[in-house]
Amino acid sequence: MSGFWRPGAEAPSINRPSTLLSLEVDADDDANRGSAVGVGIINFEKNPKQSLSARRRALPIAAHENELLYCVERHATTIVVGHTGCGKTTQIPQYLRAGGWCASGRGVAVTQPRRVAAQTVAQRVAEEVGCVLGDVVGYAIRFEDVCAEGKTEIKFCTDGALLRELADDPLLTKYSVVMVDEAHERTLATDVLLGLLKKVQRARPDLRLIVSSATIQAELFAEFFDASRADAADARGADAGPSKKPVIMSVEGRAHGVLIHYADEPTGDYVQRAVDAALDVHQGEGPGDILIFLTGEEEIDDAVRLLEDEAREMQSRSGNSRNALDLVVCPLYAGLNPAAQLEAFRPARRGTRKVVVATNVAETSVTIEGIVYVIDCCFSKQKAFDPERGMESLFVAPVSKASANQRAGRAGRVRPGKCFRLCTEIDYRALADVTAPEIVRSDLASVVLQIKAMGIDNIMNFEWVSPPPEANMIKALELLYALKALDDDAKLTNPLGIHLAELPVDPQLGKMLLVSGEMECVREALTVAAYQQVRSLWVTHRGQKKRLDEMRNRFAVEEGDAVMMLNIHDAYRDARNQAKFAGENMLNHRALLRAGDIRAQLRRHLARLGVLTDSSCGDDTIPIRRAIAAGFFANAAALAPYGGGADGSVFHSLRATTARARARELRVHPSSALFHARPPCVVYCAAVRTDREYMRDVTVVDPSWLTELAPHFYEARVT
Repeated sequence: MSGFWRPGAEAPSINRPSTLLSLEVDADDDANRGSAVGVGIINFEKNPKQSLSARRRALPIAAHENELLYCVERHATTIVVGHTGCGKTTQIPQYLRAGGWCASGRGVAVTQPRRVAAQTVAQRVAEEVGCVLGDVVGYAIRFEDVCAEGKTEIKFCTDGALLRELADDPLLTKYSVVMVDEAHERTLATDVLLGLLKKVQRARPDLRLIVSSATIQAELFAEFFDASRADAADARGADAGPSKKPVIMSVEGRAHGVLIHYADEPTGDYVQRAVDAALDVHQGEGPGDILIFLTGEEEIDDAVRLLEDEAREMQSRSGNSRNALDLVVCPLYAGLNPAAQLEAFRPARRGTRKVVVATNVAETSVTIEGIVYVIDCCFSKQKAFDPERGMESLFVAPVSKASANQRAGRAGRVRPGKCFRLCTEIDYRALADVTAPEIVRSDLASVVLQIKAMGIDNIMNFEWVSPPPEANMIKALELLYALKALDDDAKLTNPLGIHLAELPVDPQLGKMLLVSGEMECVREALTVAAYQQVRSLWVTHRGQKKRLDEMRNRFAVEEGDAVMMLNIHDAYRDARNQAKFAGENMLNHRALLRAGDIRAQLRRHLARLGVLTDSSCGDDTIPIRRAIAAGFFANAAALAPYGGGADGSVFHSLRATTARARARELRVHPSSALFHARPPCVVYCAAVRTDREYMRDVTVVDPSWLTELAPHFYEARVT
């Protein structure tokens, strides 16, 4: 592994040993000035017996409790600027509860950009309040609601979960205060939620809004919510109600220095390099836990496996040496079940050093106590939508400076720490200052559907913090019209459009579920839909690709991936020991359990909409494949005349084959059951673009079904 060196100093010799150099950059370097780097919280390790109330009083936000309550009382919108570790996420909801904002049957809603944050923060606040999770304090995420009707006063939820609540209760009458935490992350759901909350405030002057943001975004949000100029009553004083002019409140964090290290040269395999860096830290640095940032589940699983192998070897070499710290490795990503996620947050046992390997879910909101060293690969997975091709892809891209600084700040929470960036200092300075908002690079079909379900028909004039590209909006309207969710006046159709808006899945998948009732294959459709919601059905191991292919071929069939999912589900359901079955077949047991939970919830949604959920097509795969075609007809592709080879068959997209638009060239993804097959026509649920464009979740269909099920979309019979 290459070393790390101080920017501006002479670069280390290439021939030097592969170690972490003790050459450091101070956190106040120009590259980090004004960032979240260097902010920390009280050192819990040094005070293990300190009471919970004492810990709360020691947080920086505690000194501003009265000022916060005053701002919330006098202003409709309060923008809270708080560095990492100041306590705003956990303490502000409790201050509001103590201040009477949960009286009269109303409560406080706190949104988070990610599910892991909503779950873990809710657990922490429940402990501080002294209640069981789901009582006074609860949480709600997609497919999971841990709240008690009439009891829960503080509700943590994802932005998307609150959006769905808005569909049922457009004025959010259950809440007196809504806090949008980590709003600077600018996820798609966050931006939509902020636009809707601005509308709600006009109808409900008593609703208070708190927006928690990084410094660089505070002025933007304050300007967006500033309604003082449009409201003449605001000038008449307190009797006219809260001020419509937002107030910005800054909370200083308790700073600990974070020393930033850079790689001396670029790296290709940052997973292996992150593992090497963690081992060097473990062997050469003082006490303190390690946090590694990688981009996704597969990379994390690979890194965890490598670290665990090394930990076993080190343990066998050290024997019973009292001076040797054992290495305990914990993964952390959204697809993990809650019990596995909580392992990453538990303090390391005496005599051990914890290594948490995480995606950017650990970048903000959640606090992992004991972290002193951060290893940052400087990449993350990001979405990008191409409206011309109608394709949304997930790709690995460099993080922004703001994200890199948030990650580095995780090392300064309990005492001075160190951050090792697996990029050169020159590459870091070339990063964008902030990540582009998701709203400008996303498929907007689900967003448009939800907004229209709330009675907002004029989408083009909707107030956005950052307006989305016009082409993305037009493409969303076209798709919803093709699905018959919108009528000729661009209003929701009844009942199809209304029902699609109520289902917590993408519109195309929702259409498949609803149509399955008519085609009498609801059981199969529920299984396919649930399995598509989990991140990975397979457990991958380096060096075991051949065995994985063999396991996949056990369940693969010529009809495609959907029928393969049904085979996996049936075999897993019938297995006497399901965990053992999953392990023997290289299946992800956690993902299969999660899929089962999602399937049960989707079944309840369909039952509520009047769909008979017990129908099944048995061994006949035609009904379920027709249902899939009815939902994903826009994602159809025909086998190219020049066929394919070892790297997958070539297909031509049928979505845009006009004289002006050249047919897209698509290939079946290597993970698909149809990788080496040559069916004449398929539909796919998602496309991934790397060096080529690949289709995922591919199902074989009869070309005649497309013109039968979507004659408005395919004017001529596909041949």
